[in-house]
This record gives sequence, C-alpha cells and structure tokens, in this order.
Amino acid sequence: MAVRHRLIKVAPEVVWDLLSDPNRYADWVVGTSSSRPVRGAWPRTGAAIRYQVRLGPVRLSNETTVRFCDPGARLELEAYAGVLGTARIAIELRPWGEYCLVIVDEHPLQGAGGTWHNFAFEGLIQLRHRSMLARLARLCEDRAGHERPTPGSAPVDAVTEGGT
Repeated sequence: MAVRHRLIKVAPEVVWDLLSDPNRYADWVVGTSSSRPVRGAWPRTGAAIRYQVRLGPVRLSNETTVRFCDPGARLELEAYAGVLGTARIAIELRPWGEYCLVIVDEHPLQGAGGTWHNFAFEGLIQLRHRSMLARLARLCEDRAGHERPTPGSAPVDAVTEGGT
C-alpha cells in the first residue's frame, strides 16, 4: 500500500474545504483536469465526480466515487480508471497543533492495477502522492494567506524557548 503524509500549515478545516469542492479536484490530483460533479452532493457517500486524465495526447474520462465520508476528518474514494480497474484512496486529516497532518493511503482494488501492482508500481504511486500533497499544501496555504518561512529561519521564541 502506498501511504504518504504531509504536514500542511493550515487548520484542518481549510484542507477539508478544498477536498470538499468537486470542482477543485483537478487542481490537486496529479494527472487530472476539468473535474465536475456527476452524481450526488460531493463529498457525501455515493457522490461522484468525472474528470479527464491526460496521458500525452490521449485523454481518458474517469470517475471517482465517495465510499466513506467523515466530514472534516476522513474521505475514502474509489477511483475508476477504465481498463486499469479501480483503486481505493483514503485521505485522513488529523489536527497537528495548529496545522493539519494529511495522510493518503492508496491501493488497487480491482482490474489490471491490482494484477500489475508491485514495488515499481508502488514507487510511482509514492511519487504521484508526493506531488499531489505538495499541490494540496500549496493551494491550502496560499488560500489561507500563509507566509512560508525561509529555510533556516525560525521565530526568536522558538530558538530561545526551553533554555537553549
């Protein structure tokens, strides 16, 4: 199973607001474009969105269905990828101090994706998740107007706190 996490420097509610917008799915999911709701009220259980996946000059129309939703905390999706089959994607939001720890867990359920699943395939999913979580973080942090600190900088109280 491809499990990856990222600390996003906003409150979990900001992340959930983005995840719960069906028209923004293509903004943070790598490889997708032009998402739109097709069934139900996203992200309620049973709701679905359709989107395009671009593979070079080829465009495929795929669909993702919500299989479980705990608003503000967990979203479990089943992504249909045509001949590749389906995959389960679980996204968990955990409060982490004033920030949000996002954990993504994906594995194939049915079809060729499950048959071909191996360490190399797992590595590709990990790379995709790294990019996806980076996009999600950027969108959420930019939306919240969060200023990113420069590398190596720390607030003065963080350096002096604890007697050091």
